[in-house]
Amino acid sequence: MNDPAGPTRNWLQRLTGRGRTTVPVVRLQGVIAAEQRQGRLNIATVEPLLKRAFSIKSAPAVAIVINSPGGSPVQSRLISKRIRDLANLYHKPVLVFVEDAAASGGYFIAVAGDEIIADPSSIVGSIGVIMAGFGFVDALAKLGVERRVHTAGNSKSTLDPFLPEKAEDVARITAFEADIHQVFIDHVKAGRAGRLKADDDVLFTGQWWTGLRGLELGLVDAIGDLHETLTTRYGPDIRLKLIEPKRGWLSLPRIGMSAGLSADLAATIEDRAIWARLGL
Repeated sequence: MNDPAGPTRNWLQRLTGRGRTTVPVVRLQGVIAAEQRQGRLNIATVEPLLKRAFSIKSAPAVAIVINSPGGSPVQSRLISKRIRDLANLYHKPVLVFVEDAAASGGYFIAVAGDEIIADPSSIVGSIGVIMAGFGFVDALAKLGVERRVHTAGNSKSTLDPFLPEKAEDVARITAFEADIHQVFIDHVKAGRAGRLKADDDVLFTGQWWTGLRGLELGLVDAIGDLHETLTTRYGPDIRLKLIEPKRGWLSLPRIGMSAGLSADLAATIEDRAIWARLGL
C-alpha cells in the first residue's frame, strides 16, 4: 500500500536536507601564521571550525580543502595534530582536497588526512625549511646614521640586518633549520607510511611538484576534486555543508586606523611574497 504521507515527506526532506548524506567541508586558505589577522591560518582560528565539522554525528567523513603556500611550522603542526586528534576521537575519516597549493606547511597539514586528493595542476610538496632576510650593513653609514646595539648574550643580535653576518650564526641557523626539517620529514613518513614511492633525497629537498607528479611520488592518493569525489562515494544527493567562521571583530574593516592599515598592507605584501615562491 502506498504511503499517503510519502510525497509530503519527500518534499520536506528535500526542503530541509534531511534524509541526505551530509559531509562537512572546512576550507583552509591562506598563509599559516600565529598572527590573529583575517586570511591567516592558525590553531586559534581553525580549531573552532574543525570541532564544528567533526561534531556532525551523521557525517560519514570530514572534507578539508587546502589552499596554502605554507608558513609557521609550529602552527602547521598544531593544526595537523588537531585534525588527527579529532578524527580519532570521532572515528571519522578525513579527506583532504588540494586546490592551488598544499606546499610546505600546507602539505604538513594535508598529511593529517586519511587520503589526499589533488587537482592535476595543484602544487604539492616543498618539504623543507626556509629563513630569509636582507642585509643593510652599509646602508646606515651611507646615510650618516650611527646605530647602537647593546646585548646581554653573545647571540642576541643574530640575524640583525644592520650587522655583518657571522659564520657561527649561519652554522647555528643551519642546525636550527635542520631540526625543524627533521620534524617535517618524520611527520610525512608517519602520515604517509607505506605510500611514499621515492627516496628521501628526492622527496625532502624542498622541491615541489604538480598533483600528477605528486601521485607518482606517493605524496597524494588520487587526482580529483571535491564535488566529483564526494558525489561518487556518497551519491548525487549529497549535501556539502561549508563550515565557515563566525563573523567577529577580525572580519570587520578597520576604519580610521592608519597603523592597522599599514600593518594590513605589510601583511599582504608578505603573503604575496610567500605565494610568489610557487609562481602563484
